[in-house]
Amino acid sequence: MKIQDTLSNTEKELDISKKVKIYLCGVTVYDESHIGHARTIIVFDVLRKYLDSKGVEVEFIQNFTDIDDKIINRAQTENTTAKIISTKYINDYFKDFDELNVKRATNYPKATEHIEDIIKFIEKLIEKQVAYITKNGVYFSISKFPEYGKLSKKKIDELLSGARIEVDEAKKDPLDFAVWKFSDGEPVWNSPWGKGRPGWHIECSAMSTKYLGENFDIHGGGRDLIFPHHENEIAQSESFTGAPFAKIWVHVGMVTINGEKMSKSLGNVKSIKHVLENWGSNIIRLFCLSGHYSKPIDYSEELLKESLTKWRQVETCYYELIHANSKNHEEISSKIKKIGLEFDNALDDDFNTHLALSAFFQLVKEANRLAAEEKLGKDDAQIIKTEFERMLEILGLTIPKMTEDEKQKIDDLIASREQLRKEKQFEDADKIREKLNEMSIELIDHKENTIWMKKENIKAEN
Repeated sequence: MKIQDTLSNTEKELDISKKVKIYLCGVTVYDESHIGHARTIIVFDVLRKYLDSKGVEVEFIQNFTDIDDKIINRAQTENTTAKIISTKYINDYFKDFDELNVKRATNYPKATEHIEDIIKFIEKLIEKQVAYITKNGVYFSISKFPEYGKLSKKKIDELLSGARIEVDEAKKDPLDFAVWKFSDGEPVWNSPWGKGRPGWHIECSAMSTKYLGENFDIHGGGRDLIFPHHENEIAQSESFTGAPFAKIWVHVGMVTINGEKMSKSLGNVKSIKHVLENWGSNIIRLFCLSGHYSKPIDYSEELLKESLTKWRQVETCYYELIHANSKNHEEISSKIKKIGLEFDNALDDDFNTHLALSAFFQLVKEANRLAAEEKLGKDDAQIIKTEFERMLEILGLTIPKMTEDEKQKIDDLIASREQLRKEKQFEDADKIREKLNEMSIELIDHKENTIWMKKENIKAEN
């Protein structure tokens, strides 16, 4: 499996002969998670599920930044504590992403629970003379890391002339960044240098190396984290260990709205909660996987509607497969095997979910064609269903499950409708159809029989 590495700007081989260790930068918990967060986390969720399907052991660490100026400011605005704010939005995060069918990480370390690890990390940076103490805090000295800028491909001269840098006359260099900030206001922790709290970048260096070691397989996040967050992580981590940090850096493209970045000032942020309520998890996942992970995708109702149309084809396919009983037969084994191979090849080649989805929909189309032509036999359906369910699992898509009692009730209503139609009591037959519609059951009439499917109720469609 090859994945594009941002650092080397080349495709690198991911070694799947052993446990794969992944660190994903999570969210800063001061507000609701939005569709941009969803895309990054869904991409990594599919990567993990694909590795799971290959029998690869995965250790997946995703942090929560639960101490940050934004959290403190929110707490002050709401006249509460940073702990209460971060706890609320961590709980909201799990609610949103469980509903999005995202598999939980192996561990979710929080910055506030690793202050001791962070302090030890900073102590070593000071000891190595790559960090220094000022009246305002402890800073990392970028002049001590000659490779600074290697991830973002930014030159120090350009950064000095173009960057918006926090003015601090105590710093040796305007680009030096805080690893520990002195403060008197809560929340603060004691340190050998004085009371304060950690800078943003240091937490990920301390926690990733603690849980995954000095040189793990993949470090990921949104493209907006390349600079300064990941650039600073590399500088302090490689100064700490004297060795390369992550083997592969994977960055997911932004979700834009009308070509613009989502931002509170523009009022165009789409929360996961809002999108879930209107579209459901399957449509969101299809949307987030619709383009190559490294490129931006533009959020629009049109794209979501396209995903919904495709999802209806998926639902039809599933119910055609479970109801299949045609006596006709068409040799499909080699065709289905070929589609499955196309799906895997797409993911093995820089994790191209767009092409993988194309293969998945090719499978769906093939099943629906056979059903429409009355050629979908039980054995054929089982071959297709096995591959269909494998892809569904990897993509994290779910067909709502039904109990045997629910199925029996629907079968009985359809049998009654068929009998009424035979007796030419069409008005009563139509009433049963209306009742089935209210249950989100749609009937598909074939020449020999009528089958049913349960449609997911999508609020935006109503």
